[in-house]
Parts: sequence; C-alpha cells; structure tokens
Amino acid sequence: MELHHKNHHQTYVNSYNAAAEKLASTSSPDAQIALQPLINFHGGGHINHSLFWENLAPASAGGGGEPSGKLKRAIDGAYGGLDGLKKVMNAKLAGIQGSGWAWLVKDTETGAVAVRTYANQDPVVGQFMPLLGIDAWEHAY
Repeated sequence: MELHHKNHHQTYVNSYNAAAEKLASTSSPDAQIALQPLINFHGGGHINHSLFWENLAPASAGGGGEPSGKLKRAIDGAYGGLDGLKKVMNAKLAGIQGSGWAWLVKDTETGAVAVRTYANQDPVVGQFMPLLGIDAWEHAY
C-alpha cells in the first residue's frame, strides 16, 4: 500500500496540479475544454484515493468494525444487513471492466444509501456523497 500511496496517488496529485496550472493560464475556451478530461481524471484520482485512505483507518483512529447507528439502519433497510451490502458491492465490482470504483453513497436528496459504480477515476459528485469506496483496477484480477 505504501507504493500505491507514495507513487500512484502522488501521480494523480502532480498531474492534476499541472493540468490546473494550464487551465489557469489559458483564456482560450477550446484549450479550457480540452483540459477538462485531465482535470476530471487526475482530480478524481486524487479525491477518490484520499477517501480510500480515510476508509483504511486503523481501529485506533476510529476505523474498522461494523457499521452502527444511522449507517447501520440505512444499510439494513437497503440491503438487509452488512452481508447483503457485501454481496451487492462484490457483484457491482465484478461488473467493472478495466479500472473503476464501487462506492456506497448517500443520496443527499433522499437520504437513502446505494451502491454506485464509476469508471476509471470519475469522482462521486452531485447529489451523492461517498461513504465507502473500493478501488477496482484491472491488475487486481
């Protein structure tokens, strides 16, 4: 994981910063639009991996264990419990071709939880708030 964190994630940060600098230095709409895929990919890679590392917190830092409180109730209501969530999450992960993410998200409009998948490094945005992400990359299979 250290290699993943120090090299892989850092590449997203460096590449996002480079694209953001180019975006800030151009006034050409064509050039700005052309940079959007880089901003999305590398910015998304940074956002997704930052959340991923937070998900891996040790027990001493509040990580680990099974869901409790409102999250447990939401998972129980949507999936019948943690085992049901794992089954759905694993099925969705298996359906990702190449690289992507499976996220347990909260719909900020309804409050419901759901499993959603995103291709490559597309970040969770809009009405969904990421709660737990699993990185599915083609080399893991």
